[in-house]
Amino acid sequence: MLKLVVVGTEYFDDATQTFESEDSIEIELEHSLLSLSKWESKHQKPFLSKTQRTREEVLDYIDAMIMTPDCPPGIVGRFDQSNLDSINSYIESKESATTFGSMPERPGRGEVITAELIYYWMVAFNIPFECERWHLNRLFALIRICNIKNSKPAKMSRHEMLTRNRELNAKRKAELNTKG
Repeated sequence: MLKLVVVGTEYFDDATQTFESEDSIEIELEHSLLSLSKWESKHQKPFLSKTQRTREEVLDYIDAMIMTPDCPPGIVGRFDQSNLDSINSYIESKESATTFGSMPERPGRGEVITAELIYYWMVAFNIPFECERWHLNRLFALIRICNIKNSKPAKMSRHEMLTRNRELNAKRKAELNTKG
């Protein structure tokens, strides 16, 4: 969860001919499956696609990320550049200690990832729905781990097996000081 302080502003109200002010407010945001789901429900297209989003769509996603109850409408319009930079850093952070080694990437099937597909993965791997509030990158790490642990180990090619056996034999010969 990201906590931001949106600074107060002062403006002139033409209707009342007076200066008005808005207080600073602290808001909480989540880059989660729940936020993604809200955004996709409104825009009816996948958020995680490679297509460019308009500024309005990006601000709508930030609005969907707000978890603070009774947040004043239009608060996103009051964000300064440091608020937007903090949100970007938060979205891009991996939010997990898990690292993945250099595994050969299999070419994807071109499957478009939507909120419903992520919910399907959660059901398939018996991940509880409470995880929909996790940071999205952390949820993806868990799904990837479940997929790795549930898949069969890849078979070695004949060449890889012969190379490994040659290396093991050379290591054993060196340890035991033998010629073979």
